Amino acid sequence: MSTFEVDLHLSLPGKASNGQSAAPRARRLVATAVVVALAPLLLLLFWWLSAARGWVSPQVLPQPAWVWQTFVDLVVSGDIIAAAAISFRRIAEGFLLGATSGFLFGLLIGTSRSADAYLGPTFRALAAIPSLGWLPILILILGIEETLKIVILAKACFVPMAISTADGARNIPAKLSDVADVLGIRRSTRFFRLTIPAMAPFLASGIRLSLSQAFVSLIVVEMLAGSDGLGYLMVWGRTLFQLDIVIVGMIVVGTVGFLLDLLLRRMEKAIVRGASAHG
Repeated sequence: MSTFEVDLHLSLPGKASNGQSAAPRARRLVATAVVVALAPLLLLLFWWLSAARGWVSPQVLPQPAWVWQTFVDLVVSGDIIAAAAISFRRIAEGFLLGATSGFLFGLLIGTSRSADAYLGPTFRALAAIPSLGWLPILILILGIEETLKIVILAKACFVPMAISTADGARNIPAKLSDVADVLGIRRSTRFFRLTIPAMAPFLASGIRLSLSQAFVSLIVVEMLAGSDGLGYLMVWGRTLFQLDIVIVGMIVVGTVGFLLDLLLRRMEKAIVRGASAHG
């Protein structure tokens, strides 16, 4: 038997085992996709039947084809793209401000017992108030201009990021600090090489929760005190009694929110796996 035949013979079991392991994985992926798509498909079927059989007035529940045409018109006109761009810009600004300040504050109360003793109780009391609970008083102070929306979004990001960062700082293994002390590592090097990697799973969770909270708060604040954005587009459709615009906005918001959460969950799992492998 030649060397090539020996190598081929030895490689065949591995290929078979890989194929056997890949087949169940593919079946699980297909089964998961079917289960995930089942509920939306049933909802779409019920919607179509309700509209086709006249169970609900078309003015209250437009037909799916009508809603689809409205979506196409909004895309062609650029209205929904412009509204989404405004909303995403607000999320980016609010997240940058709120998550950064939340990270710094969480690091402070997570690493300093004195800071936690003095500032922790007040922070936890204020954190218990939902971001939108601040809306009436902030409208009186800031009006309904852009600053109001950014402040609401920053607060929505600040709380989960601060809590996650503080938990991460408190759960850094003591062995890492002991090794750093023995080796005499500088504080800056210790922070970026030891502290941040050890806190990575907590920071990933804080980012995901912050963006989720910001997305929900944004839509509501745009609906209540906005003149543009996706939330306002839905209010505008309700005001004109064009519920097809409202449904288009709901579908776009739900789809974007689902994809954003899915992306962040995958990112969080990847960071946790990387931190576990590094540990």
